[in-house]
Amino acid sequence: MTLKPLADRVVIKMVETEEKTKSGIILTGSAKEKPQVAEIIAVGPGGIVDGKDVVMYVKPGDKVITSKYAGTEVKLDGEEYSIVRQNDILAIVE
Repeated sequence: MTLKPLADRVVIKMVETEEKTKSGIILTGSAKEKPQVAEIIAVGPGGIVDGKDVVMYVKPGDKVITSKYAGTEVKLDGEEYSIVRQNDILAIVE
């Protein structure tokens, strides 16, 4: 199965964070912060959203930083994804 986002929505997959701090302390699962860097898996077509023309500036494969608690989490075929609006994406990581 695949996810095909609609309108100005984007399917992202969070990138795993470091399990150690810079000083070498290993973090448990509960001590880790929710990652904010994600890879874009699929992008909606854009178009007219809420009466405004939306142009999609991101593409599959881009690494992005998202708002901390943005989007809807979805589990598909054992993988976890989030579906966010393009305006919840704060920056593209180059």
